Amino acid sequence: MSAGIGTVAFFDALADEMNAHPERYAPLGEAEMVVEVVMSAPTGDFRARLAFEGLGCSGVTAVDGAPDADFRLTGPLEAWQAMFDDIVAHGRATGKHTINSLALMGDEIVCLGDDPMGLDKFSRFNQTLQEFLDGARHVAAGAR
Repeated sequence: MSAGIGTVAFFDALADEMNAHPERYAPLGEAEMVVEVVMSAPTGDFRARLAFEGLGCSGVTAVDGAPDADFRLTGPLEAWQAMFDDIVAHGRATGKHTINSLALMGDEIVCLGDDPMGLDKFSRFNQTLQEFLDGARHVAAGAR
């Protein structure tokens, strides 16, 4: 997979892919959630806020202050890279590389939040989030 997963531009490309194909998300239903993605690296953490409304991603912004999200998905850059590499290799996340498996195991990427109702949105909208992340198969193909 091309470099740059820890950038706003990468997540903007995933949002563009989602917004261009609402038919992929219609069977999953509308989602209303705000997710903070945190990728930890020795050179510093990358943090982005992803806002989902209806069948699309309404915004991607860099986060440099206190979290303002329903929940946070945080883990080392290497774990995120492994997930996106698996998506590119198989067309979707498989086995232990799905965001649900990673967060439930909690040994690489963890789901955190202060509000139980916000945390519940991870479970409620998990398939939408996974389809969004699986969009990396198209973003990576377009980057080549």
